[in-house]
Amino acid sequence: MDVMPLLLLVAGSAVVAAAARRGPVPAPLLLVAVGLAVSYVPGVPDYELDPEVVLPLLLPPLLYTSATDSSYLDLRAQLRPVALLSVGYVLFATVVVGWAAYVIIPGMPLTAALVLGAVVAPPDAVAATAVARRVGLPSRITTILQGESLLNDATAITAYKVALAAAVGAAATWAGGIREFLFAAVGGVGIGLVLMAPLHWLRTHLREPLIQNTLSLLIPFVAYGVAEQLHASGVLAVVVVALYLGHRAWEVDFATRLQEEAVWKMVAFILESAVFALIGLQLPVVLKGLGHYAGAEATWYAVVLFLVVVLARFAWVYPATFLPRLSARVREREEDPTWRGAMVISWAGMRGVVSLAIAFSIPAAVKGGGAFPQRNLILFLTFTTVIGTLVLQGLTLPPLIRLLKFPGRDRQAETLAEANAQAQASRAAESRLEELLSDERNALPPPLADRLRTVLERRRNAVWERLGQVNPVTGESVDDTYRRLSREMISSEREVFVRLRDHRYIDDEMLRALLRRLDLEEAAAYREAA
Repeated sequence: MDVMPLLLLVAGSAVVAAAARRGPVPAPLLLVAVGLAVSYVPGVPDYELDPEVVLPLLLPPLLYTSATDSSYLDLRAQLRPVALLSVGYVLFATVVVGWAAYVIIPGMPLTAALVLGAVVAPPDAVAATAVARRVGLPSRITTILQGESLLNDATAITAYKVALAAAVGAAATWAGGIREFLFAAVGGVGIGLVLMAPLHWLRTHLREPLIQNTLSLLIPFVAYGVAEQLHASGVLAVVVVALYLGHRAWEVDFATRLQEEAVWKMVAFILESAVFALIGLQLPVVLKGLGHYAGAEATWYAVVLFLVVVLARFAWVYPATFLPRLSARVREREEDPTWRGAMVISWAGMRGVVSLAIAFSIPAAVKGGGAFPQRNLILFLTFTTVIGTLVLQGLTLPPLIRLLKFPGRDRQAETLAEANAQAQASRAAESRLEELLSDERNALPPPLADRLRTVLERRRNAVWERLGQVNPVTGESVDDTYRRLSREMISSEREVFVRLRDHRYIDDEMLRALLRRLDLEEAAAYREAA
């Protein structure tokens, strides 16, 4: 097995993604563009997406890390709009796009057209939220987009399986399709509910952070694999487990949380970077099999279907946003939506690697041995839709958000809420400390007891000190000054430890222990200021 292409893919995509962080173009878009350009460089191998790799190996960890970073409480509060998008919109887009393909493409059977509709129906699980986080959308819109991207793949994959069964000649009826959809959805949620408590128990009872984080890396694959083996939705199983574990993450010890955060950030960075680079690298593979459709005819189909995909989202989002407001119960329970929010949600419909992976999983032949109708054209139209939405909508979404002038976050109010929360927590901790110190079994020398009280007082006052204070000489905020001074002090200590190791006064093992202690102190200082 030649691992060099894989190493080049990971290394190259990581470099491009890192460069994107310093520029104005979001990383997903730059990665796709570079992938397109590199795909025609002489000597670059063909990177063909393998659905047997993408769906079971790349999709679970991407869903897991996104779901653990999401808020279960916020998603529950926005459950109705999330469900309307992740289920209702995906089915609506499947039918609308499928019917449009059936009408404009001569000779395409309706069943094959519905396969295409299901393939391009789900917006990407990464692209929209990546852009949303970068431009600072209001939290309600970000939550809706995150929730949609977590759940819509399950709807699309199930709709694809039903349409594919009809297209290849297997017995498939509307009633059977509905039953399969309900079984996949209920089964996926049920398996997630069954797995989440035992997995959380394991996480809280394993005492070694390395073992806990190894379990953390296995969890999404276990949930996905168990659900798929039982013909349920692996996507929903992963999301349910991840939301629960993320909601209860505070019960895991601090060392595991610190390590886990670093591990999953690295995993997500590598996978997201490689996935978007892979999208761009598919161009030669897709064009190679296009055959007699190449040229103006294929371009015409691509443009029309791209417009249908974009317009269908508007046709669903605006009614789904405002028609439920006719219910008094909905008006009482939910805040009023705005046309600006609906505009952003409508435009944030970028497609991604899941659509391409599903398209590549379309079999070459139908039941009886004939070729799958217009499979290569379906691949091409999926590719052009993914690229079109990523480039056009991805590039224009940030300026659209700025043009609509959403109200910015009230940083002063957020800091005040944080300060009040910290004050309540500090009072509880102070009360518990005095209670413990009154027991003779917990006796401490006065300097050490005072040190504990000082730590509490510093933590309580730190947030209040951030409210509007700026150094009149340097213009630095107190956060920046505190962080800089802490880093300078720790850096001086670190240099001394290294010098002592170089002079053989301490050995490398002791140096590593001392440096880790300083690293934790620096991380604590950074978090206090941040």
